[in-house]
Amino acid sequence: MISIGDMIKKSQPSLFWCMRNLPNSQREALFTLFAFCRHIDDVARSDMPLNEKKRLLNAWREELNNIYDKHVPMSNIGRKIYKNCMRFNLPKESWEQILNSAFLNGIKPLHAPSREVFEQYVQGMAEVPFSLALTIVGEEHWAANEELAKNLGKAVVVTYILRDIKDDAKQGHLYIPAEILQTAGVEIESPRDMVENKNMSSARETLALEAQNGYLKANRILSKMNKRTSRFLRLIKNMSECQFEMMQSRGWEIMSPKPKIGFFRRMRIFYKTLLQ
Repeated sequence: MISIGDMIKKSQPSLFWCMRNLPNSQREALFTLFAFCRHIDDVARSDMPLNEKKRLLNAWREELNNIYDKHVPMSNIGRKIYKNCMRFNLPKESWEQILNSAFLNGIKPLHAPSREVFEQYVQGMAEVPFSLALTIVGEEHWAANEELAKNLGKAVVVTYILRDIKDDAKQGHLYIPAEILQTAGVEIESPRDMVENKNMSSARETLALEAQNGYLKANRILSKMNKRTSRFLRLIKNMSECQFEMMQSRGWEIMSPKPKIGFFRRMRIFYKTLLQ
């Protein structure tokens, strides 16, 4: 069976190598956290029957109870959470927030959610995982950690929403909040029709401002953090921000092709991050 570390190495090699300098216990805990988030998101976005999706997501509620009640976990990732993450005193409520975010999107695809639901989704998808990651690497400034997790988490998720808007629409998803769409003059219809609306560029630009603000604040906080322990977060930020800037420079009316970072540019970002 492929290890969790090998999964990260295969799917995100740059991120894997940026974590190699961390102590083994922290590295394995981070690998496990990212594997859990990836698995939960894959289940939520899958096209499996609704009953099966509910069964799998609800099974994770039981698995988290097993882990925190010190019973034997049933899944491979659950056993890894018990082995690799429990030593860092990560609160059960945080794992449940990640799971709740998957429920928001998994049981019924998010389609022009309210601002409140959108913020709940972003919090569970990225803000909470980044907060847990900072706890694992031992950053001690709680207020700065929460501020970084909030701003970097939103910036990354919004970048992915803007990048994947056409692909998401084909699957019935449109994550831009209803309030932004209505202000831009985009009528709430099917996701495919909404993506083709002439006013969608205005809605994308408005949401992009939230990502831009998040990157600015994240940059300020990261510049004051330990360079070694925060390196993997800086890489995530640098790669995501590069895609954001590619979309911004060509204009928000252009949705395809999706921005792709070429090999040499990716290597430049990777080595720049290592040397920062």
